[in-house]
Amino acid sequence: MRLLFIRVLFIAATVAIVCIAETQPAQSRPDTTRMTCAAARALVTKQGGIVLGTGPSLFDRYVSSRAYCLSGQMTEPAVVSTADDRQCFLGYTCREAMYGRD
Repeated sequence: MRLLFIRVLFIAATVAIVCIAETQPAQSRPDTTRMTCAAARALVTKQGGIVLGTGPSLFDRYVSSRAYCLSGQMTEPAVVSTADDRQCFLGYTCREAMYGRD
């Protein structure tokens, strides 16, 4: 009886995992190197905070203002390479504030 219960539980867990995996498609990041500076900047402005790829295996989270950072974080200007501008100002990144540092 106990073995039957374990098998049923295993099957139920397997079905649940498969269903969850099928409903969660892989999320691809927009790649700034494949878009114009204006398009990348507009994406950050529209989303408020978004993770963007900036090259092979490189990515970061970009925000339009400090409102999209965690408490205790500050903004730092973000410049990335885009298809039409090697020094495109996108918005900002959130960084830990360095209080009391010399």
